[in-house]
Amino acid sequence: MSGAGPRLAVFPTRMALTAMKNRLKGAQTGHSLLKRKSEALTRRFREIVKKIDEAKRKMGKVMQVASFSYAEVKYSTGDIGYQVRESAKSAQLKVRAKTENVSGVQLPAFDMFIDGQNAFELTGLGRGGQQVQKCKDTYAKACEVLVELASLQTAFVILDEVIKVTNRRVNAIEHVIIPRIENTIRWITSELDEQDREEFFRLKKVQNKKKVVRDENDRAREAVEGWATADTAPVNLLGQYDVDDDVIFR
Repeated sequence: MSGAGPRLAVFPTRMALTAMKNRLKGAQTGHSLLKRKSEALTRRFREIVKKIDEAKRKMGKVMQVASFSYAEVKYSTGDIGYQVRESAKSAQLKVRAKTENVSGVQLPAFDMFIDGQNAFELTGLGRGGQQVQKCKDTYAKACEVLVELASLQTAFVILDEVIKVTNRRVNAIEHVIIPRIENTIRWITSELDEQDREEFFRLKKVQNKKKVVRDENDRAREAVEGWATADTAPVNLLGQYDVDDDVIFR
């Protein structure tokens, strides 16, 4: 059966058919755009996954070096945690956030920068000052890698959710909306064709009926004209005297 399956509740008219065709075109365009968006987001998602893997490997190495450097400081100078807390008045390493647009999706990105003077710039060479400065630089590098990893992880979570939503929309348009509109178009076309066949049959019946009535009227008119011709024909009053009997004289 034409138009079988789920369809929209519309009246089978020419205007509804035009509206459904425009709606189908819009759905196909939207499906194409969402498909491209999903592909672009998936490509960026894979790049981020690769960068996260590299950042984690790098983070492991940097933290290993930083931990070893801190052990050297503790071996050389002892516990200097209280001195660091006393000398640190404000944060020197700060993070600023910015956004990056990827196919209409705003992804946050974090960037670390140095603000202020080095609190340990006058650290001498005595009592492990060189190890303290090296430890500080190592942990600063670790913080930089950590900020980069945090930025990548945040973008990873957001992209994962957006890709799921986009794929659900693509599947809904492809497997639900477009088939339903196509079924509606086929049903409207079938109904309009049936109406055209009914109208054609009705016109044929009307024409045949008119032809029968016209033929009857023609025959009746011909009969009336024949009767009128017979009634109005001239009568020969002398026709009975045209033939005379022979007269025999004896």
